[in-house]
Amino acid sequence: MNAHWDILGIGAVAVDDLLYVARYPQPDSKLPVLAKRREGGGLTATALVAASRLGARAAYATVLGNDELSRFSIEELEREGVDCTSIQREPEARPFHSTIIVDQATGSRTILYSAEGVTSLRPAEVTETLISGCRVLFVDNRAIEAGVRAAELAHSRGIPVVGDIEPEIGPEALDLMRHIDHLIIGIELAGQVTGESRPERIVGALAGSERACCVVTAGEQGCWYSEWGRAVEYLPAFRVQVVDTTGCGDVFHGAYAACLAQGESVAAAIRVAAVAAALKATQPGGRTGIPNRAAVDDFLVKHKPGSPAR
Repeated sequence: MNAHWDILGIGAVAVDDLLYVARYPQPDSKLPVLAKRREGGGLTATALVAASRLGARAAYATVLGNDELSRFSIEELEREGVDCTSIQREPEARPFHSTIIVDQATGSRTILYSAEGVTSLRPAEVTETLISGCRVLFVDNRAIEAGVRAAELAHSRGIPVVGDIEPEIGPEALDLMRHIDHLIIGIELAGQVTGESRPERIVGALAGSERACCVVTAGEQGCWYSEWGRAVEYLPAFRVQVVDTTGCGDVFHGAYAACLAQGESVAAAIRVAAVAAALKATQPGGRTGIPNRAAVDDFLVKHKPGSPAR
């Protein structure tokens, strides 16, 4: 395939304003902000940054405006080597804008976001020329109609689709999920969708002979996966000192997509993705800690899944 890009992403971009506190505030309480920072975020956009840092040629297609948040988003992506020439401009369009409260005691975070002005590509704007330019298509449930159209075009050309589905989904997101060849989904949402509680049964319910791979992630518990509906495999999490979990799921998705585009096996892609997400968690912000491939490979040489990093 003579593709311009390894990965084309269609989905969410965000601007994240992170506030770091000693502990998450209780109702009617007051506590100081210890530090604050602004970073780019969003499911698809952060996944593309992770893919780019791991050596993949990544491109992004969405709709943004000319406001400060849109300019910030594009500048951040271009700085990371993500091709933004397929981004369309409309005056009132905006990225998601999130305020993220990070509990420094645990590294966990709470996201408060605004979707005002967020505009997705229209299905008619997802063209055959656009989709044929990639080796792997990446979609999320923040651009469902465009994602379904893109996935249909990708499948007609034998291009695999990697997808990120997050909570707050409706029937339309379930339709998008059916178009995803490589589904990576958190265990809580996966349990809700399937009605199952055991990880192996959850994976079994979402996998199948028509889906290349299903990965169910569970943070520090690790992940479970199945290729083409075969036996479920388990990978323990890599142990690190967690500072901030913001963006870890997005990084996992992007690293997996990068490995897939570069011809690596599913098992190898999952190991790389798990390490990339773990290393990201050791630094604050959604993107600062995303490693390059050399850092991932070095970590894999020195550490085994489930053992603490030193």
